[in-house]
Amino acid sequence: MTRSPSTFQSETHAATTRRPTAADEGRGVRFDGVQVVYPTSDGSIEAIREVSGAISDGRFVSLIGPSGCGKSTLLDVVGGLRRPAAGTVAINGEAVSGPRRDTAMVFQEDSTLHWRTVLSNVAFGLEIAGVPKKERETRAREIINLVGLSGFEDRHPRELSGGMKQRVAIARALLLDPRILLMDEPFGALDQQTRMFIGRELLRVWDETRKSVLFVTHDIQEAIYLSDEVWIMTARPAVIKAIVPVDLDRPRLPEIMSSPRFHELSTQVWELLRVESEKALNIRGELP
Repeated sequence: MTRSPSTFQSETHAATTRRPTAADEGRGVRFDGVQVVYPTSDGSIEAIREVSGAISDGRFVSLIGPSGCGKSTLLDVVGGLRRPAAGTVAINGEAVSGPRRDTAMVFQEDSTLHWRTVLSNVAFGLEIAGVPKKERETRAREIINLVGLSGFEDRHPRELSGGMKQRVAIARALLLDPRILLMDEPFGALDQQTRMFIGRELLRVWDETRKSVLFVTHDIQEAIYLSDEVWIMTARPAVIKAIVPVDLDRPRLPEIMSSPRFHELSTQVWELLRVESEKALNIRGELP
């Protein structure tokens, strides 16, 4: 069955369309008229006005927009941590009404438990779920190897670099075998060289697991390097202004960032984002 292409609109930019995908047939993540409103002492603030569209199963999508436009808020809605004021998010055809076992989130802040080793940090979710120790540690070692941390199982977070701690967080999320991986600026606190290295490792892991990823970033080059699509949000109240398909071959190596096509895509995203960033400078306050 074929359906019409998903359409993303804003008052300042013509609709951007894309071909029907598996998500349009019920798989993946679908947004239908999602609106988020925050109550404040001075009245309500409309953070997200309307988001509609779909992310195909197994696709890597980056979300980029002005600071405070509601990128992290949208992730919270997908993760079931916040209810929208209107509209719905559905995963594989089922409306999101709260946290789900097939969805995991990785945050920017260090989320490791400092008194636990790498192995017990990664296995923590399975421990909470009541999985026997031998089984959870066996599975945790497999994931630790996948993210390139073999040999560090008995180390504590204080003995790890920032990038290694983020790999622990990614491993802990992957161990629960989510279908959807939500990543909220997970490399934001890292230096540029470490971001590049961890980004390459993330792509390697994603290529092996093919999870659906929704990745929030402020870095245009990072978004293009990692993604199948870059979704650009407007200044608050946010809508999806445009989708930029990333038509670069995979697997990707950092050298691709010096290619003419990469620079074309970077310029395209920046021109769309620049207008919204200028608007956001005139908006007081920020939302998560």
